[in-house]
Amino acid sequence: MIEISFGKLVLLALIALIVLGPEKLPGVARTAGALLRRMRSGWDDVRAEVERELQIEEIKRNAREVAARAEAAQTELDATLQQVRDLQNAAPARDETVADEVAAVTGPATEATAADEPDNATGDLFAGMSGPASTAPKEPPHGHA
Repeated sequence: MIEISFGKLVLLALIALIVLGPEKLPGVARTAGALLRRMRSGWDDVRAEVERELQIEEIKRNAREVAARAEAAQTELDATLQQVRDLQNAAPARDETVADEVAAVTGPATEATAADEPDNATGDLFAGMSGPASTAPKEPPHGHA
């Protein structure tokens, strides 16, 4: 801005007093003060508007960057999700292959028959087994008749 020292102000006041006279000087000073306030207020408004525009542009730029990052993250997430789906679709075929390999190594699965299982009602663990152990008569526990 314009630099006005105290000496320059005194010189301007003396010139204005001589040119305008003591009767008109207070009115002119008020008018000049009002004009300076309006100029300063207008200048401040322009500066504030420019600052707001700069802030708006910065916010828009940040929003574009965030949107670009979000889009990249969404793309990465979609790619990962597609990989998971591909693995899930491939999993049943692999499970069948593994089951076939296990059956080839261990032989076909056999179903257990009721005769192979223990008799839970009587507590006979050897029920259903063939041979002399299952045909032997049961002896009562010692000490009981």
